[in-house]
Amino acid sequence: MSPLFPALAAPDGRPALRFGDRTLGYAELAATATALAARIDGARRIAVWATPSADTAIGVMAALLAGVPAVPLNPRSGERELAHVVADSAPELVIAEADAALPSALDGIERVTVPVVPESGGPAAPLPEPDRESPALIIYTSGTTGPPKGAILPRRALAATLDALADAWQWTGDDVVVHALPLFHVHGLVIGVLGPLRRGGSMRHIGRFDTAAVARELSDGGTMLFGVPTMYHRVAAAVRDDAGLVAALSGARLLVSGSAPLPLPDHRRITGATGRQVVERYGMTETLMNTSVRADGEPRAGSVGVPLPGVDLRLVDDDGGVLDTYDGRTIGEIQVRGDNVFTGYLNRRDATEAAFSAGWFRTGDMAVRDADGYIRIVGRRATDLIKSGGYKIGAGEIENALLDHPGVAEAAVTGEPDDDLGERIIAWVVPADPAAPPAPDELAAHVASELAAHKRPREVRFLDALPRNDMGKVTKRELGR
Repeated sequence: MSPLFPALAAPDGRPALRFGDRTLGYAELAATATALAARIDGARRIAVWATPSADTAIGVMAALLAGVPAVPLNPRSGERELAHVVADSAPELVIAEADAALPSALDGIERVTVPVVPESGGPAAPLPEPDRESPALIIYTSGTTGPPKGAILPRRALAATLDALADAWQWTGDDVVVHALPLFHVHGLVIGVLGPLRRGGSMRHIGRFDTAAVARELSDGGTMLFGVPTMYHRVAAAVRDDAGLVAALSGARLLVSGSAPLPLPDHRRITGATGRQVVERYGMTETLMNTSVRADGEPRAGSVGVPLPGVDLRLVDDDGGVLDTYDGRTIGEIQVRGDNVFTGYLNRRDATEAAFSAGWFRTGDMAVRDADGYIRIVGRRATDLIKSGGYKIGAGEIENALLDHPGVAEAAVTGEPDDDLGERIIAWVVPADPAAPPAPDELAAHVASELAAHKRPREVRFLDALPRNDMGKVTKRELGR
């Protein structure tokens, strides 16, 4: 059995994965995935219709056992995006639940369902272990700057990231991960499903996110909660009146947030109610995980921690010069290298070459580094770095300042061209009370008092809601359209 998952080599009756009412033990998972691996063995590439289900997990596991690259497909993709992904990846087979209605983009591709194997069946004969550099997953990026690109993740990247997180989070086979993340992204699939399986622990997927379900699972043996800021925002709102949720969160070993920065007000509300600090980590499709606040390190709201073991990280200026400053103020682009980094974009040699600088992956994320090496991300170079009046300003710190105002429920900050300043700061605000939004001048003065005068919004625009993607990230390119 694949050394990516040692617990499958000698499976027992312990639970491995639970989706809703269906629980897969290690023995059943090993037998079912091995049988499916034998069915798809020899395929050039397969797709997995990635619903939040046991069949998705089994399909991906089977592909990993067979050494066949798997392409997780987002069931909520639009027709145009899905057609692009299917045409670009050209899967020979698609694994899907028996009752799933597949879109026309998958017409003509042979459909395979997960076989029924007795729970006590045990493992079949193991398949040969593929080379560590062989492609394991091809996960498509969000496509914010063009059509989605398929990031090729080799087997060594999966192992490197999951082992580094085990070190940082003191993650063991005794841990039970609880989450409600989609399975077509790195966070939900690689970290949330494959992570527990590599450790020999278990995972419980609660389906649609619900704080009552979180409380139930954490109170019944769950030790780690994985979520995105949108989920933790709901948790932060619920802990004010839900003693059961407070008790459950207080008893969890680790609360982990990722995929976007968690606003400081949500950090404070959760910690104030539970005494527990939410741990943030930083990664992306092309690199898996790069940094994290360690379980045995200093909790620090607003920071994504320190580089994980095996990850080299540097900050560079606009000219590519390496920044050696650890002052918590100097902004640079994050570049990384290590076994966690992907091998390239499928069918996009040009994009692959442009993504690297002398062997370092150019993340496009801007950050500052504190004196002790903790990293604080200020945003994306393309959308979150604002150059105004000669200053480099990170949108994230302004957003956190706005969220500290009692009249603000949600906030996003962007820059727009300005003849005098170069760029002027625009605040997009969802008011806490839509009938009585705070005055724009009041919000600008609030930011100026919290940060500095040059960081105040020059214009405030009110919205009913901020546009977000499937992972809860604000899609700033849609603002102002």
